[in-house]
Amino acid sequence: MRFGVLTGGGDCPGLNGVIRAVVRKGIKEYGYEFVGFRDGWKGPLEGLTMTLDLPATRGILPKGGTILGSSRTNPFKIDGGVEKIQENLKKLGIDALIAIGGEDTLGVATKLDALGVKVIGVPKTIDNDLNNTDYTFGFDTSVNIAMEAIDRLHTTAESHHRALVVEVMGRHAGWIALHAGIAGGAACVLIPEVKFSTDKVAAWVNSRFADGFAPIIVIAEGAIPQDGDMKIKDQTLDAFGHVKLSGIGDWLAQEIEAKTGKETRTVVLGHIQRGGTPTAFDRVLSTRFGLAAITAAHNGDWGKMVALHGTKIETVPLESATGELKLVDPSLYAEAQVFFG
Repeated sequence: MRFGVLTGGGDCPGLNGVIRAVVRKGIKEYGYEFVGFRDGWKGPLEGLTMTLDLPATRGILPKGGTILGSSRTNPFKIDGGVEKIQENLKKLGIDALIAIGGEDTLGVATKLDALGVKVIGVPKTIDNDLNNTDYTFGFDTSVNIAMEAIDRLHTTAESHHRALVVEVMGRHAGWIALHAGIAGGAACVLIPEVKFSTDKVAAWVNSRFADGFAPIIVIAEGAIPQDGDMKIKDQTLDAFGHVKLSGIGDWLAQEIEAKTGKETRTVVLGHIQRGGTPTAFDRVLSTRFGLAAITAAHNGDWGKMVALHGTKIETVPLESATGELKLVDPSLYAEAQVFFG
C-alpha cells in the first residue's frame, strides 16, 4: 500500500515523533510506501509532496514543529476542494491517508472518511481538548514550558513587589492554565469553562500580598469575566471560523491595578508554548500513537483515531473525537481553588 501522511493546524511538539514511527514501522514491518503531504490539507489539495522514507525520518524525534509543514487550510471551504483532493490521491497512487491534527484537521478527515477516503487520525493539540483520549501529545511540553516561565516570573515579581498576569493558550478549554497554574503555585487560575469575578481576583491578589508574597495570576486566553465578553484581536476569521483571541491578560492587569492599587504587569507566553523540543512524555506518546496508527491502517480499521485510555493505546471512531470538546471538569477546578489567594 501507499500512504499519504499530513500534519495540520498549529505546530506541536511531538509531530515528528508520529511521522517517524508511522514510516519506520510501515516500511520495516509491512513494506509500505509513504508520501509526505506538505502544509496540512493544502498538500493533497494542491499536490504538494515530499519524500518520506527512512533517511527522511532519522534524527527528527527530538525536533519540535513538523518536517511536513502545516497550515489551517480547509478544503471544504474551497470550491471543488474535495474533488481536487480525490483526484490528486488517485494521480499519486495514494491508497489511504494518515492525518495528524486537532479538532479542525480531524474534522476534515472525518468528512473525507464519510465520502469514502480511507483515513486514520492521530490526535494532536497542546490544548488537550480533543475528546475520547486522556491526553494529546504536545500538552505535556506546553505545560512544562508555562510552568518554567511561571517559576522564573515568581522571582522578578517578588523583587519588584508586583502582581503578574500570565496569559497562556486555551481558547475554549483551560487545561494548560489549570495544570501550569497548579504546578507553578499561582495565586489563582482563570479558565474559559468558569467565568471569573474581578473582585474575587483582586481579593486573592491582596491576600497573597498580605502574606508577604507577590501573586502570579494564570489566565487562559479564552477566559471570560462575569460581566464581559471574550477578548478578541479583530473580527476576521480563519478557514475554520475561529476568531483571533488577544488581550484578556492586559485587560485583567488593568482591572487588578484599579482595584488593588498594586502595580501589575502582563506576560503573554503565546507561541513559545508550542515551540521547541518535546518532553520525554510527548516523545513516547507520539511514538506510540504513530505505531498504533500504522497498525490500525494495516488492519483496515479505517475512520478511526488512535487514543490514549489509561496506559493503553486504542482506536476510537474519528467522529467521537471531534463531536465535542473535552473541557476541564468542574471538580478538578474545585480542587485547585483551595490554593487561590
